[in-house]
Amino acid sequence: MRNRRRVVSAALVAAGFGLVPGMAQAAGPAPTGPAPTGPAPAGHGTAAPGVDLDKARSAAALTFASPADRTVRTAPPADRNKAAGAGAQAQAQAAEGNPALAVELAGSSHTAHGLDLESTVTSADTSLDISIAWGDGTADRVTASGSTVLNNSHSYAEVGTYTVTVSVWDATNKVSAVNKTEITTAGSDFTPHAPTRLLDTRQGTGAAKAKVGPYGMTALKIGGVGKIPAGVTAVALNVTVTNATSAGYVAVQPGKDFFEPTTSNVNYVAGQTVPNLVIVPVHEGYVHLINSGAGSVDLIADVTGYFGRTESSGYTSLAPVRFADTREGLGTIKGQVPGYGTFGLDIADRRGVPKGATAVALNMTVTNPKDAGHLTAFPSGQAAPSTSSVNFSAGQTVANSVIVPVGPDGRISIRNGGCAPADVVVDVVGYYSPDSKAAFMPLVPNRLLDTRKWAYGPLPARGYVPLPIYTGYPGIEGYVLNATVTNPRGDGFLSVSPDPNTWDLYENGTAGWPERPVSSTLNWTTGSTVPNLAQTSAGKGSVIDFWNQGWDETDLVVDMFGFYEKN
Repeated sequence: MRNRRRVVSAALVAAGFGLVPGMAQAAGPAPTGPAPTGPAPAGHGTAAPGVDLDKARSAAALTFASPADRTVRTAPPADRNKAAGAGAQAQAQAAEGNPALAVELAGSSHTAHGLDLESTVTSADTSLDISIAWGDGTADRVTASGSTVLNNSHSYAEVGTYTVTVSVWDATNKVSAVNKTEITTAGSDFTPHAPTRLLDTRQGTGAAKAKVGPYGMTALKIGGVGKIPAGVTAVALNVTVTNATSAGYVAVQPGKDFFEPTTSNVNYVAGQTVPNLVIVPVHEGYVHLINSGAGSVDLIADVTGYFGRTESSGYTSLAPVRFADTREGLGTIKGQVPGYGTFGLDIADRRGVPKGATAVALNMTVTNPKDAGHLTAFPSGQAAPSTSSVNFSAGQTVANSVIVPVGPDGRISIRNGGCAPADVVVDVVGYYSPDSKAAFMPLVPNRLLDTRKWAYGPLPARGYVPLPIYTGYPGIEGYVLNATVTNPRGDGFLSVSPDPNTWDLYENGTAGWPERPVSSTLNWTTGSTVPNLAQTSAGKGSVIDFWNQGWDETDLVVDMFGFYEKN
């Protein structure tokens, strides 16, 4: 099998904090301020074992095998003609040379599009011609002498299921041996789904009509529900907590069997309504939502798309690009979106998003709302669904990640579901399309960083922490992370962006200052705990920067749910 380099991530490592001076400003979705020149601070401390990509891939790998007894031996056409009418025994006698000739196949898919294949050939000591047909119209050909073990790797242009056929020809004895196995790539493509409510414990949709109790769990069936196929590997859900009777958090995890969560998706306090986008693996058709709080809550889940191991839409990450800002008249008319008002936004063939994009990944922020309400993003050309993308209260600035299908005219629509006006800001962080090459690799949720538990303390005011994840793997397009700010000493907002430096530059003290981002990932107020999904490009070297754009320090927690990988 192919050898891969083991990478130690800086999940709980030693990273350098950058302290960036600048002019004071209120928290908002468009931070400004230059970064200083000269080298950035070097990483410090000692590395601790983090997430190992090889180990993570092994846990998610698909394996395939076809034993030697499935080998089909055949004589050449002339011998088969002689054996015609004489039955199977006569045909076997015609091919009695090299009687041990057989092929055993064992394969595994560790990467999104790749296959590692081991072919064990048993043969007499004679010359052999071997063909490996990968099932996508390509083949490798090698020669060997006698029994041998071949290790070959292949990368498919598209995810999916293929039949791999290994054929061995013994010209001396005029006999061939063929074995084949059906394989499926480990990566998954995205299929957009019209925003649809799958779970609402207030109404009895998808679960019992009852709150989820303290430390309780509700299993949500995904595979085979509506238009979602049974073999779905992961799902994009907007999960909302409401009617909470105490503080706590909700973890969304694979499977239908309860186990103690080690990551969180939605944090809440009593009486709060708070959403967050979740991309989570599906196990045996289910995900489960765990209420890790001492009080009961209602849970809502809206689907906007799903992932599967069939060819559909791959992913392309973008540096966050601002597509709309109603405060400035960017992308729409200037002025707040009125209560129950809707505006359309051009997406396809604009600012890096191509024609043919099937869905777009957004960070959508509401600010200056005059009253409580919610925003809903949906594809143009259809009525607004009864789902929500961002929930807010009067005067609140709040952001939420959204994946929304793009309408046939290349546009999306955004509706203010509240009764009062509000400003809306939309940043695009990536898109899905049939021409995009990166497929999703879902992982069991795992924690990369928790500043409450490391030696370097909270994320400093106006500073950033560079977090290397899977360095040394250039095929990674981007990451699916959940960032949570907790214990903030003042109001502020977080920006997440790829670092232009490699981790080697940080380690040797020659990294340059990254440019301060101009978009926000999440906004917070003093003492609050706020999460948000962050889909971010891997950048130059898989080092991701987390910027505290506020003027007071805060703790930061980062969880990982998967990554996108190119072929």
